[in-house]
Amino acid sequence: MRSRSTSVREDEALRLPRPPGVLRRFWARHPIVADVLIALVCLLLSLVPAGVITRDLPMPLAVGVAILVPASVVAACATLLWRRSRPLVPFVASFALEAGFLFALQPIGSPLLLVTCYSLAVYRSSRAAWMGFGIGLASLSAVGGLLTLAGVISFQVAANAVIMSLVLGLIGTLIGVNVGGRKRYLDAVIDRSRQLLVERDQQAQLAAAGERARIAREMHDIVSHSLTVIVALSEGAAATSDATQARAAASASAETARSALTEMRAMLGVLRADDSPLPLAPLAPTAPQETVAHAQRAGYPVTLAVSGATEVAPAVAHAVGRIVQEGVTNAMRHAPGATSIDVRLVYAADAVTVEVVNDGATGPVGTSGFGLRGLAERAAHAGGSVASEPLSGGRWMLRAELPTASPATPPPTDLIVPDPEDRR
Repeated sequence: MRSRSTSVREDEALRLPRPPGVLRRFWARHPIVADVLIALVCLLLSLVPAGVITRDLPMPLAVGVAILVPASVVAACATLLWRRSRPLVPFVASFALEAGFLFALQPIGSPLLLVTCYSLAVYRSSRAAWMGFGIGLASLSAVGGLLTLAGVISFQVAANAVIMSLVLGLIGTLIGVNVGGRKRYLDAVIDRSRQLLVERDQQAQLAAAGERARIAREMHDIVSHSLTVIVALSEGAAATSDATQARAAASASAETARSALTEMRAMLGVLRADDSPLPLAPLAPTAPQETVAHAQRAGYPVTLAVSGATEVAPAVAHAVGRIVQEGVTNAMRHAPGATSIDVRLVYAADAVTVEVVNDGATGPVGTSGFGLRGLAERAAHAGGSVASEPLSGGRWMLRAELPTASPATPPPTDLIVPDPEDRR
């Protein structure tokens, strides 16, 4: 059940306009007070005319009626306290009271019927109000007709009671249908606004999660590849006794570190809140030639073969560069004894095929990393797919197929299931 404080906080978030009218706002904030006042007014206006029923009656019967009629009026008016939660209860009680008023020696009525018809239309439905009003009026007419045929009351009393009930009930039902329809319409609009508010927050959370995933992928690709190359160059510089080669390895390591730092600054620049001179445009695609050159300077036997035209969409070019970078980094880390790491790029008219094959795959395959999962998301964003699997002869292949043009609406990445043979 929704609490009042929760509803108030949601309404403040929706920035709803203030309801007009001081009295209307007071009654809206204090519904119980309003119901008690309405019940007291109806009780006062119903007890006074109910006294005419006891006139000209025999004494024993007059005493009984004098006790029963006020008690019935009080009970019927007390049911108004449930007119919001159970509007059918006071509605039935009001028609039962009108049936009791048929025994009066002159036509009398009560405003209770006006209030209950209005309440049924507002707090239940327009259909229920019209159906209830029709059934109640028909029942009252049937009771009046039977009492008239039995000679208990006169036709004039029965007709006046039915006509008065028709007028009061019709007025209450018409006003209630109008007010209830407007109330239900406003409730539907406010509920829809609340749904849109929740959906907006959910979309913001999804966007933030997607941005975090994108930054995580970029950070992984930049840091993993660059650190792998730096580690290899540093180990080579420490292992060689040739000062010239050691100096060259140290220079290449520093250049790789500077390049990685530049990429990280360009990527993280969009997260700065102040006026930063850092570039806000997306990173340029990582050229496969640069990845291969870095690995070759680190001493790894990496080769690159490219066939076909290389004009593709920027998103596809970026994905190709990152896939080559991840594949070469995996081979450098997990296949240090490889005698060949072959990178092949095949550009066709409608698709790009990327293959990274090494012949040094040994040991069990890990499944706890994020490398291939990030590549699967990146390939799916470009509209393609990626797979990693062992080949015969102790070789390992990373293969991706991407369309030359990125799709207008990328498929959701949560539907991409990474290959279980993730070596990361």
